[in-house]
Amino acid sequence: MKNLSHLFSIFFLISVATLLINCNNDDNSGQQTLTPSEILASTAWETTDAKDNKGNQIALENENVINFVGFAYFKIDGTFTMFNLDDTSKMQGDWSVSPDGKTRTIVAKNNLGDILFTRGVDITVLTKNEFTYRIYPNSNDLSIYYDIIHTPTNHSEPN
Repeated sequence: MKNLSHLFSIFFLISVATLLINCNNDDNSGQQTLTPSEILASTAWETTDAKDNKGNQIALENENVINFVGFAYFKIDGTFTMFNLDDTSKMQGDWSVSPDGKTRTIVAKNNLGDILFTRGVDITVLTKNEFTYRIYPNSNDLSIYYDIIHTPTNHSEPN
């Protein structure tokens, strides 16, 4: 009887261990994988940091990054609006992310829908918790760059 009890205890421990291992190795098979565009459109973004090519933190007021600072709202329909941190309007237009998630392109438009400019940037991080892209002050010198770091925000889109 003692051996049967001991055998049952071993079986129970193996069962619990197997259950824990399976839970920890969950492959998220029940969750939908988002495309890069869906990730970008899944939240509002706020510029929270900037770093230079040496990894140094750059003040958001720095002349090299200030034009890229603010709140961004990327809609799933391919349109966007951006605002400065004081909620003044910055720009609007159309956006896209390459299927591989490596490039974001915006087409800024005026209120009449005329194209003002098109800008593509390299994405270095795109997750639900961070969106970072790289800008180059001089397109002929890619050794000097700034990473513009955004994090999700609950800030409501200004009217």
